[in-house]
This record gives sequence, C-alpha cells and structure tokens, in this order.
Amino acid sequence: MSDRAMGELAPPERLLLGPGPANIHPRVHLALAAPLLGHLDPAFLAIMDDTVTLLRQAFRTQNQLTIPISGTGSAGMEAALCNVLEPGDTIVIGVNGYFGERMSDMASRYGAKVVRVEAPWGTALQPELFEAALRQQASVKVVAVVHAETSTGVLQPLREIAALAKAKGALFLVDTVTSLGGADVRCDDWGIDICYSGTQKCIGAPPGLAPLTLSPQALAVLRARKTKVANWYLDLTLLDKYWGSDRVYHHTAPISMIYSLREALCITLEEGLDARHGRHHRSAAMLRAGLQGMGIQPFVPDSIRANPLTTVVIPAGVDDLAVRKALLNDFSIEIGGGLGPLRGKVWRVGLMGYNSTPRSVFTFLSALEQLLPRHGFKVSPGSGLAAAQHALAT
Repeated sequence: MSDRAMGELAPPERLLLGPGPANIHPRVHLALAAPLLGHLDPAFLAIMDDTVTLLRQAFRTQNQLTIPISGTGSAGMEAALCNVLEPGDTIVIGVNGYFGERMSDMASRYGAKVVRVEAPWGTALQPELFEAALRQQASVKVVAVVHAETSTGVLQPLREIAALAKAKGALFLVDTVTSLGGADVRCDDWGIDICYSGTQKCIGAPPGLAPLTLSPQALAVLRARKTKVANWYLDLTLLDKYWGSDRVYHHTAPISMIYSLREALCITLEEGLDARHGRHHRSAAMLRAGLQGMGIQPFVPDSIRANPLTTVVIPAGVDDLAVRKALLNDFSIEIGGGLGPLRGKVWRVGLMGYNSTPRSVFTFLSALEQLLPRHGFKVSPGSGLAAAQHALAT
C-alpha cells in the first residue's frame, strides 16, 4: 500500500499529445463544474435536447436516433454492433489496425459470422478487396470500417466502400472515434448508416461518452430484430425511450459529462466544421514538416494520413520508452507509443481539438530537439522548428 499522503486532488498539468485524451477548452472545464441536476429534471432534459441537436450537426445527419452513449468510444463500438447483429448474421469488417481487430472480436461475441478484409498496418483498405469479399457471401448484414485508425494514423477513404455496401443491401458502419471534429465526416451524404465516435479527441470533451447515430435504414433493422439485443445497457430500443420524447428512465445519465459534451460541441460548431478541419490539417502539416526537418520520417503516406493523429518511425537506435518518459518527466508532454506489431517502432502524436495549434507543435518540437541528442540521435539545432515555421508560413 502506498505511503503517499492523501489530500486535495492535484494531478500534474500535462500537454496531452498522445492518441487521446486531449486537453480541453477552459469553457469545457467550467461546464464540468456547473451545478448537478437530476437526470429527469426538465432543465436537464432541455440540455439533452440541445446535445442531440448539436450532435446531428457534428455528424452532418438528420438521423432521429442520434445520442451520446454513456461510456467511452469502445462502448460506442459495442452499441453499434450489438444493436444490429443477431446470431448467424454476416458482417464484413475492414481490418488494418488495432481497432479493426477489436471490432472483429466484438462482433464474433454476438454470434455473427465475421468476414475480414485485411490490409497491412499503415496502409488503406482497397475497395476491390471489399468487392471480392461481398461477392463471395450470399447475404451481408453489415459492412464496417474504421475511418481514422488510431493505431496507425491511416485515414480510410469511405465513399467507394459505402457504395459497395449499398449495392449488396448491407448497412454501412463507420468508427469515427479519432476523426469526428477533426476530419470531414458526412453521414447522410456518404451513406453511413451507423456511426459512432468518442468525446475525448477532436470533439474536445473528457473521455466518457460515445456519440452514436443510426440512419432510418439501420433503425428499421433494429426494430425488426427476431431476438432481444444481447447487451441490456446498450440496447437502443431502451435508450431511445429515455433520449426520445417518452423520457422513460433507463440509467442515471452522467450529468456533468453531458454538460461538457454540449459545451464542446458548441465550441466546435461556433468555429465551423470546415474551419476546424482546416485547422487540424495545418497543424498536422506543420508537425510533419518539423519532424522531417529533424530527420524523422512519417509512417503513413501523405495521401492517406489522418490529420488528428500522426505516426512517425522511431529513429534507429533510439529507445522508444526512454524518450517518452523523458518527454513526460522533463517537459510534461505525453505522446503515444505503438500498439501490436508497431510497439517500439512508431510514436503516435495527436493534435486534436483544443491542442491542434501551432503553439502545441512548436512546444513539442522544441522538447524533442532537446531530447533526441541525449538519446543518440543527432539533430541540427532549430531544424525542426524552422521547417514547421516554413510550413505555417506557406
């Protein structure tokens, strides 16, 4: 048992430049401190309505069933799968990273037949692979992909795969945990039937909620189920009665988290989605230019890069964990290491939401320029900062 004295909570201040969570806007901090209400208080019900309206705008959808799930992004993934899959259903899942693997695992636990369309980590999934997989199946209930794969930094093109799913009569399911609010997501225009995200990345709220939206087609599939949804807590037929006009008690909602999501969405939409996406693009371009100026290479080609999350190849001879520990201990900056086969091979640097700024880029590059020579990698002083400044100017 720790001998550390317990007292007032005082966590250290960090610049969170990993794969999430990211730092949040001061307005979101203030929202978290607002007075608690009951989960059926009329004033809170009005806040719920506001949150749903804002979420529809963020997803660029008119879908009636659009709510935040009480749980992290993985709860959103599970809700997206368990509500439309029944035992024996076929789902075709694109797997080119850690979270495609997680989706496959979850779907199999609900008794679905999982058909995997695979590509090496760090590459995009090609539409012709989906076309071939769909051709081999008599019927397919769902086609699923991860938009921005958090383990690799790949941004997956969606529209061609969506068209293939529609031609097969399947629902199209997309994970936008890392992309929503930081990259273009157009549920209605692109034919996305089921879309979920997380609050702790580009949306700009703390972790703990998972925005989710279902198209009328997906809602019809949910209502036509032959069996009950296997997960009671995530059963949308029950949750919809609380978030919809009936207001039937289901669970005690995380009041303060919903406050924070409402405020974060207001900030997002005040900035404008297109402007916000442009800001993420500029910050990522600065970061990549700065790292390359120091001699550090990106893991993913520019053509399929996800602006909110940049993966870079760790220079030969540099100790992954030692550098990340030094960033944390000496500069109070967090970045992420690699997952699965990329463990020890890449760093994952997030520039998400409130953190997607030139200031974050310059702060990180300055720290890294100071650290790398201590760990055996020569860097010309100011090379990364100069390259980032040039990228910002152009």
